[in-house]
Amino acid sequence: MAKTIFEGLGGKYERQGDYLIPCIALPAEEEQTIGTWGQRHLDYLKQYRKVTYTNLLTSGKLNTYLADIDRQAQERFERLIEGMKQAQGINSTPKGRKRLRMGRKNE
Repeated sequence: MAKTIFEGLGGKYERQGDYLIPCIALPAEEEQTIGTWGQRHLDYLKQYRKVTYTNLLTSGKLNTYLADIDRQAQERFERLIEGMKQAQGINSTPKGRKRLRMGRKNE
C-alpha cells in the first residue's frame, strides 16, 4: 500500500472496523482559570467566529487566549467603575464610619 501524505509526515492510522482513522492529538495546553468575561468571549467565538475558535482550539492556544481576554476585560471593567465613582463623587469609605442622620433636624 502506498504511503499517504499524512503517513509521509509521520502520522499514523488506527483501524476502526473497515476504516482507517488518523491518530490525531491536540497539543498540550497550560491550564488557566477563565472568569466571566473569558466564558462570555468563548460563547461568542463558538456562536459567531467558528473558524477562529477551531483554529485556537487545534493550535492549543484557546485557553491562553481566553485567559488574556478575561484579564483585559476585568482591568477595563475596574477602570470603568473607578471612573464612575469619581464622576459621581463616591469615595471608598465604608458606610459604617460615616453615618448620616436621616430624618432628624438640628442635631
